Amino acid sequence: MRLFRILVHLFSRRGSPPRQREYAPPPAVILPVPAPAPTVLRGRCWVIDGDTIAIDKVRIRLAGIDAPELDHPWGKQAKWAMVQLCKGQMITARLRPELSYDRIVAECSLPDGRDLAAELVRCGLALDWPKFSDGKYRHLETPDARRKLWRADARQRGRFRGQSGC
Repeated sequence: MRLFRILVHLFSRRGSPPRQREYAPPPAVILPVPAPAPTVLRGRCWVIDGDTIAIDKVRIRLAGIDAPELDHPWGKQAKWAMVQLCKGQMITARLRPELSYDRIVAECSLPDGRDLAAELVRCGLALDWPKFSDGKYRHLETPDARRKLWRADARQRGRFRGQSGC
């Protein structure tokens, strides 16, 4: 019965003018400032293929080079050369803002300062990709590298429509 009286009292004011309510601004919402994304990752890496590694489960593509895919000629050799370079080493990855097929792009180096991409190109197991490196590694390519890694070379020139690793 008491509930009924309260309801009658609330709804019986229909004829009276609405009460003026004071405007109160909504309470200020303080959003936490997101932490800036790290620009450098360090750690032991897992080698995915000749130009892709993972540090702390983050896939990273080596900037400026193109190595053959695992199912292409010289692909497995490129991967195992990368494994030998990185084995037991703490890799430093300086991240770039661009993405390549959902992979972060970075310049990666060994503790002694050697650039992983430069080492692969020097071994003849990766090619400089001037579109992304501005020719940074071209001088390190072996004389027969573009002939040996013809699929990667064709992909760079837009003549190969197969699986893309870039």
